[in-house]
Amino acid sequence: MKLMFLCLAVLAAPLFAAEKKPILIVLTNHSELGNTGKKTGFFLSEAAHPSEVFSKAGHPVTLASPKGGFAPIDPKSMQLDDPANEVFWKNFGNGEGTNPGVARTIALSEVMADGYAGIFFAGGHGSVWDFPNSAILSEKAMAIYNGGGVVGAVCHGPAALANLKLPDGKPLVAGKKVAVFTNEEEKAVELTEVVPFLLETRFKELGAEVVLAENFSENAVRDGRLVTGQNPASAKKTAELFLEAVK
Repeated sequence: MKLMFLCLAVLAAPLFAAEKKPILIVLTNHSELGNTGKKTGFFLSEAAHPSEVFSKAGHPVTLASPKGGFAPIDPKSMQLDDPANEVFWKNFGNGEGTNPGVARTIALSEVMADGYAGIFFAGGHGSVWDFPNSAILSEKAMAIYNGGGVVGAVCHGPAALANLKLPDGKPLVAGKKVAVFTNEEEKAVELTEVVPFLLETRFKELGAEVVLAENFSENAVRDGRLVTGQNPASAKKTAELFLEAVK
């Protein structure tokens, strides 16, 4: 009898195992590259690679954006020979030609912060325009962080962190190590005069310790529950460090 009970208990145990909390990946709604007449949006691999890492680790992924609805993909990042990109596009992609994107994202105003293990901001030049100017984005990000969750961002995604403040009014990034798309990288893509601000410059002004690597090489940094990456090549590593920070 005891042996039978033990066997039944072992078989039943997985049924009562706690599910892992989902992770929120935030995408930009902004599609115009300044006054250039060119399209932008989020960089596909900077959402696809983290989504793959989180999903394989057992964390459901929720796609959100400041306004909800359509989230444009930077056409330059539509590299579907990348397996992770291909899977992400097949699962969430919509649109053709110069207007690819994710058709449906939830608005951050609808997000219940305590339901997520963390919030991850995908990059792409579009994020420099709408992320730092979204009050609801700042509210939800800090609610997750102050609740013990993880905040992560890659490439231009750290633009979301520029206006985040701790309860005492101190910038979230002050005194912390971060990696962002560098001034030299912005110069290399010839957009220094197009973007509203340079991430490396802004974060140094905020008192962050910006960790630099060679242009377009992998560089991801974890400082407690804050995880950041420098560029598209850093997306997967940033997501892996993000998972390390998730309790």
